[in-house]
Amino acid sequence: MTIALDASNLTLDQVHRLLKLQLRVGQKLTSLLTLEELTESERQKLTQIRENFITYYGEGKILEGQIQYLFLSPLMWLAGFHNPRIRLDLEVGISSIEVEDEDTLIKGRMDILAAKRMRDQREMNVFWVLIVEAKNSSLEASEGLPQLLTYAFTGLEQQQAVWGLTTNGLNYQFVRIEQGEPPPYTLFPTFNMLYPDQVEQLLQVMKAICEETRS
Repeated sequence: MTIALDASNLTLDQVHRLLKLQLRVGQKLTSLLTLEELTESERQKLTQIRENFITYYGEGKILEGQIQYLFLSPLMWLAGFHNPRIRLDLEVGISSIEVEDEDTLIKGRMDILAAKRMRDQREMNVFWVLIVEAKNSSLEASEGLPQLLTYAFTGLEQQQAVWGLTTNGLNYQFVRIEQGEPPPYTLFPTFNMLYPDQVEQLLQVMKAICEETRS
């Protein structure tokens, strides 16, 4: 009898076992991406986003929807994800993952999927630019990793690597999963919204990932 699992209920150990993923250490963001200096205008807008976050953070728990609307949305806009060459979708269902040797089926829904628009609308394969998983501020950002890895894994059917981002509003952590036997993934150091220099680095990384759609 096939067991149906929701990705939101999986632990990291379960994801490792079911999808046979392997954590890779030592890889740096700068070895994969070219980070460009921000403009003064971008820095000013980042300051507004950061100050807005501090206000909400001081008032208590920030809900997942608030994090998406108040912080992720303006960050993604600044990074260039509003560009017509990119399509943003919310609450996107993933293709069911069938784990044959476990007789298990995994399902789930991505919070945010940024995908490159294809010139030919008949093109079936869509390039996933970035997957985002948000949690409320009372949870650790890392609690979104099992879901994020599961969703990103499904993208490997159509491309060599997939970028992901998990956040609780305060901390932002990028992950990159690649094709392989077994598929390797890298967790990068978190960026904290309370520190101006880290917020700038966060935007630099988001912009660099967005720029990959130009290739």
